Amino acid sequence: MPALLALIILFSGGAFVSSAKADSCWWHNGSLMRLVASGNQRWFYYERPRAGLAVQPGTLLFNGTNRNGYYVGTARVFSKYCPGTPLAYAVEGPVSPDQLGVFMRGNREIHNRCRPTGRWTTDNLEFRYSHRC
Repeated sequence: MPALLALIILFSGGAFVSSAKADSCWWHNGSLMRLVASGNQRWFYYERPRAGLAVQPGTLLFNGTNRNGYYVGTARVFSKYCPGTPLAYAVEGPVSPDQLGVFMRGNREIHNRCRPTGRWTTDNLEFRYSHRC
């Protein structure tokens, strides 16, 4: 396997070619996010979290698929009271016609210090294109 990888690198001019090479940066609630794409798979990671968030750069916020301009997947909510145990919930929504925005929505249970409250809320996630990362 290492020999095959060396051949791929050699014949690609020394650069590793990946379908995720078109990484892009997006704004979400004051944080800079990195969108990684591979085929129809999509991941939004925190690149530069805004101050006060209970996340570090590289933390996964969303993973899912792009189905003809419509994202479907799993988002996460983070709490300083529950480090390492984000609350995952289903989200979905469209990519804007100009391809510069992604708007997802999902319902999740409200937690109080890591405990479910029995109450629910609707989260709206908005991502706005910033630049190529």
